Amino acid sequence: MTSKISIITVNLNNAYGLEKTIRSVTEQTFRDFEFLVIDGASTDDSRDILGKYKDKIDVLISEPDTGIYNAMNKGIRKASGDYLLFLNSGDYLHDKMVLQSVALSIAGSKDIYYGNIIYEEPGKQQLRTFPPLLSFSFFIEHNISHQASFIKRELFQKFFLYNENFRIVSDWEFFIYTICKENVSYQHLDMIITNYDATGISSEINNHVSMHGERNLVLKRHFPAFYEDRETLTVLRSRRGRQFLRIRKHKVAWSLLKSMMSIITVFLPKEK
Repeated sequence: MTSKISIITVNLNNAYGLEKTIRSVTEQTFRDFEFLVIDGASTDDSRDILGKYKDKIDVLISEPDTGIYNAMNKGIRKASGDYLLFLNSGDYLHDKMVLQSVALSIAGSKDIYYGNIIYEEPGKQQLRTFPPLLSFSFFIEHNISHQASFIKRELFQKFFLYNENFRIVSDWEFFIYTICKENVSYQHLDMIITNYDATGISSEINNHVSMHGERNLVLKRHFPAFYEDRETLTVLRSRRGRQFLRIRKHKVAWSLLKSMMSIITVFLPKEK
């Protein structure tokens, strides 16, 4: 028996992206889902788009909000599905069979199911896949895509809703907390779920400083004992770090590297 899915789309003044998202949802061959659109009282043509498709939207809210996570939380509170998918305006389901494939793959035994995405930049598309095994070191540098994740609604009731004080990382906070601290169950779906619109706030390079600042606040709050290790983990996951770990597996190469490091450290200042 498949579990009911709620698709939550948030929008603010993105009429073109909104219609693209709505069409990808309403054209699905699988129909046993709930569709919610949370609009932040848009002043562009979004109003016309919402009027055009209102008969295909189960829950429609159009009112001012305080940000994207406030809008997403409104959707969570209104949703009735067992699993929630957050498909923001501009993002769209990869093809008409996506929900059919997902419904066959979701048995209801896992808390989070997540798939792959097509990362779309102007004039460029790139496949992004995610590992079947998630770890703290993975989340330090990366995240799974909430646009391709089906999250049990009860997790938000059991733990917390999205943090509305953040602008960028609340979905990351939810994933790293529930998966790495609460050990919720998860499963990777080896399929493309969503074409992700990479023109959003979290994708802009200019916002990366703010993003890392918010991430540090999350680590200090939920993982204080690991906070000081984050730089070490970052180094180990870098290209040089991976080379170091590869060398360590080979006896002769590791002996040569240790000898070289012993020589180099002679000329370094002593650690305090």
